[in-house]
Amino acid sequence: MIMDRVKRVLVTDEAKKVIDRLREKHGELMFFQSGGCCDGSAPMCYKRGTFRIGTSDVKLGEIHGCPFYISGPQFEYWKHTQLTVDVTEGRGASFSLEIPLGVRFLIRSRPFTRDEATRLEPIKIGEE
Repeated sequence: MIMDRVKRVLVTDEAKKVIDRLREKHGELMFFQSGGCCDGSAPMCYKRGTFRIGTSDVKLGEIHGCPFYISGPQFEYWKHTQLTVDVTEGRGASFSLEIPLGVRFLIRSRPFTRDEATRLEPIKIGEE
């Protein structure tokens, strides 16, 4: 058994505050890390159950009680990095729930160390 699992996705305190506001208004939430194009590779927040998770999408973990998914191809690019969901002022170009608040979620990332890479939390492929 591996002790001290390393989380693949984290969340800042400021982002937690926005999640709390959104949860109060919309109920249970989920995140999906998009792969670029129109939404610019941003973490998208949806009311849980309104975004269809595909069979190749990867659940990285949970942030502040919300499942966090990423597309399979995007995971292949980012599997060596720890993602941190943060928030900044400004309107994003997406359908994510935070947009009307005048803020947008964003990802900060850093590579795992060699030691961390041996202790990563397991992922789950596809929907729950």
